[in-house]
Amino acid sequence: MNAHLKTFVGRLAGATLLPLQFAVMLFHFRMGRAKAARARGDKGAISIELALAVIALVFIAGLVTFALVGLKDKVVDKVNEDPDYHGENGPK
Repeated sequence: MNAHLKTFVGRLAGATLLPLQFAVMLFHFRMGRAKAARARGDKGAISIELALAVIALVFIAGLVTFALVGLKDKVVDKVNEDPDYHGENGPK
């Protein structure tokens, strides 16, 4: 049963992190295109690719911020439900 639970949690985490994985892949793709443009000496393409890479990086930062705000809201709700909660093994 424990192995099934670990597999389920792993798959659920993978599906949850899919937008972040996509954004990281997009960032690496754009940086690779910028390096190729630099090797060709194409200044305009370098600027465009770097701008798109920055947009992908801002998207990644937005996803992380969204996740942290969601976590904060969840913890605040938990504390508001039971302000005397001291953890699993703590005194009540």
